[in-house]
Order: sequence, then structure tokens, then C-alpha cells
Amino acid sequence: MDENNKVVVITGAARGIGRATAVAFAEAGYDVAGADIAAQASAAMDYAPATEADLAETGRLVERAGGAWLSVVFDQRDRAAVKTGFDEVVNHFGGIDVVFANAGVQGFASLTQMSDELWDDQIDINLTGTANVLRTAAPLLIERGGGRIIVTSSTQGQHGTLEGAGYSASKWGLIGLMKSAALDLGEHGITVNAVIPGLINTALTRHEDRYAQIIRTGGHEPTGDVEKDEQTAADAQRAKLPLGVPWVEPEDVAPLVVFLASEGARMVTGTSFAATGGDSANITA
Repeated sequence: MDENNKVVVITGAARGIGRATAVAFAEAGYDVAGADIAAQASAAMDYAPATEADLAETGRLVERAGGAWLSVVFDQRDRAAVKTGFDEVVNHFGGIDVVFANAGVQGFASLTQMSDELWDDQIDINLTGTANVLRTAAPLLIERGGGRIIVTSSTQGQHGTLEGAGYSASKWGLIGLMKSAALDLGEHGITVNAVIPGLINTALTRHEDRYAQIIRTGGHEPTGDVEKDEQTAADAQRAKLPLGVPWVEPEDVAPLVVFLASEGARMVTGTSFAATGGDSANITA
């Protein structure tokens, strides 16, 4: 695939991995459609939601990098809205070649204490919502004669997680979805793969609930002081990761996504690629 004038659709594009990847695709010569709910997706999450201003900033950065940009706002739980959003992209750019299904949410509570909302929103947004995106996009890629699909899973989609049953279940499910989609879509020249981010320096992870979860995983109790718990969590991460970093930057994940969309990855499908600062060394295979 010649990257020039290829069209990529990125969900969760307003910030974090989605934004970094949008810029990386623009730098590689792609036209970029950035999709996001750009509003509160779940009241059960303990961090500020992305906004339309965040999505607009991603667009500004994409255009500064030389890429054409289109912003699309939808809630991926809403199948009709997803279809409308993809129709808008096709009408604007003429078709799609790559889909990076990246949008998701994360919250923490023990299995016995989590609210129904916390469970439902993580499964509905992360797993069912991503499936909605893939089911909408796949016929458009078939019509285009082939293409690439990349989904964002997690290290927590490869192991159990203290106080993270909903998130782990959704991200494990995405790996099964990815592998099954690769089997279904290969005959159409479509590859399907997953990226596995570690603990990324984004709004999804930089808050007290996440710090507390890291501290409890180490057998201690958080203090409730955000600054102290942040430092304790950062120190624990530095000690755990072979590369000695507390968080991986979104820009360290983006090149994997761009590679999986490239002609160089034409024989890569049904598998996962990780950017975890070395946390992958703690996971079997």
C-alpha cells in the first residue's frame, strides 16, 4: 500500500494514543479521519472525558504534520451513529484503507464491589463498541479491495488484573475478536492485528484510582494523597519494568500502528505487538 493519500480512521482520536497515532499517520502521508465521542462516555470513570476541543487539537496537529483531516463525533455503542460516521468519512475522502479501533475506557473496583455501570460500560464501549466499528468498516475495506484493521488491546488483555475484571475481560475479548476477524477477512486482503500498550502516560492512567490499583497490586495501601500515591506508583513501575520507566508515552505506541498499516506488514495478521517498557517479559508467550 502506497501510504500517500491512503485514508485511516482512528477512534479515540481526541487524545492519548489516538492523537499520537493520528499525527504519525499524517507524517507518513495518510489522510486522517479522527473519531471520538468527545464527551463523557461513562460516569463510572474517575478521570475527565475527552472534549470536542481535544479532538480539534488533534486535527490541528495532523494538519501541521501535513495531513488532511476530518473529525467525526459518535458513541461507538450506537451502531447507527457509527455507520453514519463512516459514511461521512467515505463521502469526504472517497473510501477508507485503514481502521485503528482504539477508543476505550477503564475503571477499577473489585468484582464484589463494582457497580453494574462500571462493568457494563467497559464491556459495551471497549468490546461491543469496537466490534461495531469493525463490523461497519469491514464491508468498506472489502469494497476498497483490501486494507488494514488494528485494535488496541492491553497487557491487561493478557493477564488477570486486581480490581480490573471488567477492563481485563473487555481487552481479552478484543484479542479473540481480532484473531477471529483475521480469519474471516483474510480472503479479502484485509489484515487484522492488535497493539498491546503498557501503562501509557494518558488521562486513562494518570489519576488516583489507577495509582491506588498499582499500589494494592504491590501489597500496600494507598494514602489517598494523589501526589504521594503518584510517586509511589511511579517508583513501583520503574522497579517493575526492565526499561526503568514509570509510563510509556503514546508516541512510543504510534509507530507500531503505522507499521501494521504499512505494505511491510502485508503478511502480518491475527497477532499482537506490544509497547510496554518491558512488562511483556512478565507475560507467558
